[in-house]
Amino acid sequence: MESWIGKVALVTGASAGIGAAIVKKLVENGMEVVGCARNLDKLNEIATKVNKAGPGHMYPYKCDLVDENQILAVFEYIKKQFGTIHICINNAAVCYHTPMVSADTEHLKEMVNVNILALCITTREAITLMKNTNVDDGHIVNINGNAGHKICFEPFYSATKYAVTALTEGLRQELRAANSRIRATAISPGLVKTELMYRMRKDDSRSVDDLYATKPSLQPDDVANAVSFAITSPSHVEINDMRIRPTGQWN
Repeated sequence: MESWIGKVALVTGASAGIGAAIVKKLVENGMEVVGCARNLDKLNEIATKVNKAGPGHMYPYKCDLVDENQILAVFEYIKKQFGTIHICINNAAVCYHTPMVSADTEHLKEMVNVNILALCITTREAITLMKNTNVDDGHIVNINGNAGHKICFEPFYSATKYAVTALTEGLRQELRAANSRIRATAISPGLVKTELMYRMRKDDSRSVDDLYATKPSLQPDDVANAVSFAITSPSHVEINDMRIRPTGQWN
């Protein structure tokens, strides 16, 4: 990670789970990390912990990714505070229990807005800033999932993750056509023990407890380690889609 010391990263969905683990990993390795999410209190708690360890630094920034203006404000902050950006990690995602025959339209819209549109907007803004500041060795990392390769537990959520699979590969092709050295990676973990499942099944937390008690699962740090592996690969190596599962996962 020595080559990233002092470099600037953005991590969305940084207030818990995978996002928080990624922030910790990057700060431990000397990066300046803007962590954004809707819950500023949680962001501040994480910043207090990781900034004590250093040698990098986390900068909490409240942002609702449903609102494009708030996303643009994050990049204005990055531009003024640091001048540029080197890594953009699109981690934020929402998932609701949405059977196709009875789905709540607002839940469907939020999943599209956060899981797809926000990812596209942050990617666009990150690459624009990289190009405008002559950063040609940057990295876009999208946290995808097993659901982006196989219909798992929620079909509409899977549809948004399939979109991430397509968008990451599409970005790679665009960057190649532009002769850019900016790299694009999707990390696709299987079951990870995070708050996401509990939020999705908030009326039935016992079933989530049973799931984690009976099925193998990854930890957020496992995904953070995968991100670290991808971004520290030699410049001539581009890891486009990394699938990781807990040993013995059933699908």
